[in-house]
Amino acid sequence: MPIQGKVYLIGAGPGDPGLVTVRARELIELADVIVYDYLANSKILDWAKPDCERIYVGKSAGRHSIPQDEIEEILVGSAIKGKQVVRLKGGDPFVFGRGGEEIDELQIDKIPFEIVPGVTAALATAAYAGIPLSHRDYSSAITFLTGHENPEKHTLSIDFRVYAKTKGTLCLYMGVGQLPRITSELKEGGMAGATPIAIVEWATLNRQRSVYGTLDTIVEDLEASGLGAPAMIIIGEVVAHRSKAEWFEGRPLFGKRIVVTRAREQAGQLTQMLSEQGAEVIELPFISVEQHYDGQRVSEVLAGIAVYEWIIFTSANGVKNFFELFYKAYDDIRCLGPMRIAAVGAATASEIEKHKLKVDLIPKQANADALAAELIENEGVESVQLLIVTGNQNRECLVERLESDEGRAIVDTLPLYRTRKTDLSQEPSAERFRKEGADAVLFTSSSTAKSFVEQHESLKLEPGARKPAFGSIGPLTTKTLNELKVPVAFEATQASLEHFVVEAISQIK
Repeated sequence: MPIQGKVYLIGAGPGDPGLVTVRARELIELADVIVYDYLANSKILDWAKPDCERIYVGKSAGRHSIPQDEIEEILVGSAIKGKQVVRLKGGDPFVFGRGGEEIDELQIDKIPFEIVPGVTAALATAAYAGIPLSHRDYSSAITFLTGHENPEKHTLSIDFRVYAKTKGTLCLYMGVGQLPRITSELKEGGMAGATPIAIVEWATLNRQRSVYGTLDTIVEDLEASGLGAPAMIIIGEVVAHRSKAEWFEGRPLFGKRIVVTRAREQAGQLTQMLSEQGAEVIELPFISVEQHYDGQRVSEVLAGIAVYEWIIFTSANGVKNFFELFYKAYDDIRCLGPMRIAAVGAATASEIEKHKLKVDLIPKQANADALAAELIENEGVESVQLLIVTGNQNRECLVERLESDEGRAIVDTLPLYRTRKTDLSQEPSAERFRKEGADAVLFTSSSTAKSFVEQHESLKLEPGARKPAFGSIGPLTTKTLNELKVPVAFEATQASLEHFVVEAISQIK
């Protein structure tokens, strides 16, 4: 009996991945095929398994990549092959999302399906703009309308004059292109010219922008603001009673575009911290980090692991790779023996502590020189066996100083990963950086700084793009940037992501 495929029509929500439902994420993680739209945040696709087929069928104003009947053929064809198919649609699949048409086709072909609702744009936009869609004194009805019903013809059959005398709130999807006609018809129907209106672009994302006006002024206000699609239009007295606190747009880095240069697999934490402060983050991974080691060397070290009195980790990458290999050899953390543990900085120590291990030494300055000095001066390492876990860009100065006449330690190194420079010339994020620029570029290592300079020609900003300030996470990175003649605008007071973000908040204007 053939394996039965199934289609899941899933609402991807308004843009912020944090607003996706738990059920939606479960299904995305299990999907064999994901068919996704323009307004479905691409970060959601990161949840899918590596072998999941991703098919983009996005449509935006004036650009329709795949006709609707072909999208339906993809859904049916994939399900017939026994695949679990996720149809990922922006917002909610049944609110101006053509989900009904796709369900009709699935039923005709007797394809099993499930519908997973999403947070629709009107509700999310109002919340993130601080606008109460309903209000006991001003609005007891909410109406959802579309600015165009036929994506191919861009025509309207709605007579907006009918809605002019509503005592409630009007929420218009896809209405920016038809705004002059919509406002004209509302005034013809009797709506007061002083009626408040809000237009919010890219709601729930850190690139969200808002413009406020009245029925009389909003067309000119919109043109002056430069806002465009995708945007939600909210009309009614409730707009005048929006929150003045600006809980979303009032965050300290809101409206700032910041480039994170860390390796893709490392960027998540810094990206999240900046995003929580309101920054719009562009990830440009100037380096990649991959596991790389000599199997025989690893076996020898792990077999004799108990002989070491100290194990020293020079990066969080080293910690992750070490314990991945350690747990393949041993199933009990106590097999590490009674050794003590040192970490070059707080981020590395935090990764170690995930294994319920206490870090005995973290230098005040997060660099190899400071770590060597504290081991030599405060711990005494003469004739002591040390294991340094590192990458291909070895901390030679750390090894040399510990083995010198000053330290006289017995040092073994265990390289477990390698760092490579990446080519970003064809990356969509690099293209966006060239066109739009940024307020700041944050360097978290010397290797990212070197790769940035080497690729500078392919990252030249276009006229009108924002010119960024350059930030450094610590003294060693600053030294490298100075040697490369890159002007450093600010440096974190301590070499940690937390302090880097705090410094960015205070320095990026």
